[in-house]
Amino acid sequence: MKSIRFCYRKVIDVSSRQGWDRAVFDATYLEFYMQAQRLDPEGKHPTFAELTDNIPDAQHLHYLTSSAAIGYIRKLDDVIPDVHSTLGLPCLPFHDFKFEILASHIEDKAQHRIAISFYSDPVIWLETIGSSILITGQDNHEKLRSGEQTETELIPMSSFLSISHYTNPQN
Repeated sequence: MKSIRFCYRKVIDVSSRQGWDRAVFDATYLEFYMQAQRLDPEGKHPTFAELTDNIPDAQHLHYLTSSAAIGYIRKLDDVIPDVHSTLGLPCLPFHDFKFEILASHIEDKAQHRIAISFYSDPVIWLETIGSSILITGQDNHEKLRSGEQTETELIPMSSFLSISHYTNPQN
C-alpha cells in the first residue's frame, strides 16, 4: 500500500485576514524586529536579505523568529489549517512543520512575509478521484488487508498542498 505525507505551505503577510494568520504575522514581526536589533544594533541592514548577506548569525533568524509562532501552532491542535476534506472538515493531522522568513524589514512591517510548511502524518493513499486523493489513516492498514470496511477522507488537491513524501513498500 502506498504511504504518503502531504505538505501544506501557508504564506502569511500583511494581506492575510484570518485571525490566526494576523496573530502569527504580528507576533513573528515583533520577534524578527527584536532579533534583528540584537544582531545589528547599529541598524545598518534593515532588511532580512541584507541581514543574512552581511551577518553570519542572521541565518538563525528563521529559528529564532519561529519561537513567536509556536504557541499559535499549538492552538491548531495538531491539525493542518485550511486543508479540508470534500465534506468541509479539517482532517490532516501534523506533527512536523518548517518556519521560514521570506522577507522582512525592521522599518516597514508591510514587508514582513513568512511561510509555515505543515507536514502531515503518514496516510495510506488509496486512489485518485478526479483532482482529489482518497486516503485513510496508517492505523487502518490491517483492516484494508483483511478486506474490512474503513473510514476514509477525500482530500481535494489545491494550491500550496502537495505530496511531500511517498513510499510504496511493494517495490
